[in-house]
Amino acid sequence: MSAGAADDLIAESIAKVLVDGFNRHYRLFHESSALAKWRFEEARWQEVQQAVRDRIQFYDDRVRETTERLHREFHADDLSDAVWQQAKLQFIGLLTNHKQPELAETFFNSVFCQILHRTYFHNDFIFVRPAVSTEYIESDPPTYRCYYPNQAGFRASIRQVFLDFAWAREFEDLDRDVDFVLRGIGSQLGTIPAREANLQIQVLNSAFYRNKGAYVIGKAVNGAVEYPFAVPVLHSPDGKLYLDTVILDAWRIGVLFSLSRAYFMVDMEVPSGYVQFLRSIMPNKPRSELYTMLGLGKQGKTMFFRDLIFHLHHSADQFIVAPGIRGLVMLVFTLPSYPYVFKVIKDVFGSSKEVDHETVRRKYQLVKQVDRVGRMADTLEFSKVALPRSRFSQELIAELYKEVPSLIEEDGDDLIIKHLYIERRMEPLNLYLEKVEKAGRDDLVEEVVREYGNAIRELAIANIFPGDLLWKNFGVTRYGRVVFYDYDEIEYMTDCKFRRIPPPPNFEAEMSGEAWYSVSRMDVFPEEFETFLLVSDNIRDAFMRYHADLFDAGFWQNTQEQIRRGAMQDFFPYPDSLRFCNVFGGGQTV
Repeated sequence: MSAGAADDLIAESIAKVLVDGFNRHYRLFHESSALAKWRFEEARWQEVQQAVRDRIQFYDDRVRETTERLHREFHADDLSDAVWQQAKLQFIGLLTNHKQPELAETFFNSVFCQILHRTYFHNDFIFVRPAVSTEYIESDPPTYRCYYPNQAGFRASIRQVFLDFAWAREFEDLDRDVDFVLRGIGSQLGTIPAREANLQIQVLNSAFYRNKGAYVIGKAVNGAVEYPFAVPVLHSPDGKLYLDTVILDAWRIGVLFSLSRAYFMVDMEVPSGYVQFLRSIMPNKPRSELYTMLGLGKQGKTMFFRDLIFHLHHSADQFIVAPGIRGLVMLVFTLPSYPYVFKVIKDVFGSSKEVDHETVRRKYQLVKQVDRVGRMADTLEFSKVALPRSRFSQELIAELYKEVPSLIEEDGDDLIIKHLYIERRMEPLNLYLEKVEKAGRDDLVEEVVREYGNAIRELAIANIFPGDLLWKNFGVTRYGRVVFYDYDEIEYMTDCKFRRIPPPPNFEAEMSGEAWYSVSRMDVFPEEFETFLLVSDNIRDAFMRYHADLFDAGFWQNTQEQIRRGAMQDFFPYPDSLRFCNVFGGGQTV
């Protein structure tokens, strides 16, 4: 056999190993996601959270297994470029009738970069652009179901939508809830449009499971107009199902898919079909974020980076140091024309910080594994990112070489950043407060201070203590929601020891300026929060009106007790004012 023929056989075998590795990954991912229905039916709430944590690790485990197999069977480090180029072509051929080709291409990239340690998105051997189309991939069962109210009647069609999910638990009163849905539609739309001949309701085949809820996502098509909707299905105190509300605003549905919340579990054979449907009702939501919220974070990263490179090609502004107070742990920069911030861990931390680089990375990973309850920004983590050096301002270049020289490398016209976190950009809360106070907007000060306190409460109930509560570590989203985004000091609530400051033993001790009590690393004294939070009269008045108890160790200790008892609180990603129990005085008040 000639050398060329032998290389072809090796390339073909490598391609098959890669496809096998991906198929194993997606089979396990799909099985875990499909079990979400059973966990919802059985009210296995603790298992719900554990499944989300476990699923995150699936991808890296399969990449590692596949990489080891390629090393073991083919001595992958020694293979020529020609073999890898041929393996890529063979791999593409194996994806012709695949149900998840875009995910498989990303898997190929991950394994290849593990073996040859090439700069990501910077060589000829990986999928910089998709090679296989995801359009019109057929799914069994189909991605969405259709209902025709002109034939079956509007009420009957809506009722059937929920019955077709075939949940093992019975509904508390489905007819009542369908009536609430109809009344909710009427109150939110003002008037019910006349029915056109093509009137249909399209509903994604799988519910979207998260925490203690199942979300039914769909849209009504009537004439040339489409009406998106989402309906959360919850458990009543006696274990029966009920519909909690109907959400009709596309932007509110987009909030359900915010990266500040936990990922969904969805039983889907063709993810691209779900993303395409979701994009039809949320056209402003990037595909990268939708893939991420479906639990496909690696695909989300791939698509995000493609979007970033595309944006750089069609823009001319420069990366700059992000406005605001400089951090002690992270150097943060941004591209003004792109709605994200880029964060790198400094080589040397400020003297007040007692963490190391590995701890910071571990805490950022923790944020991906917990329920972020809409109050913590998710991050995309990248290694060896190549960006055009000409797009960096001189100030930023100087700052990078001063603060993170170990993470910077130059390669021709590119600047290589060896480790990087990327988050959605928000306005820092301290800058927002300065702005609204200067404008004399006491109403906005009160509103955002109340939001800030609610964010701390909700994080605490979700077993997260932010550690550093300074205003600068929180941001304000475009919807006015306060979100935490600085993670180097977060801890589990249950690992902290919340204490009251003991009274001084004598006057001399009180006046000495030194602590008269012992302090261990995990001790927290909520009374001390007042010193750095109540920085103006307006902020003090608003904070004391709504959140004075946050300065009392009792609040934190009581919250710890609830967590230890296994209590799992409800966090609704929509306003209480939309819930049927509050709108119509019926249903549940969980």
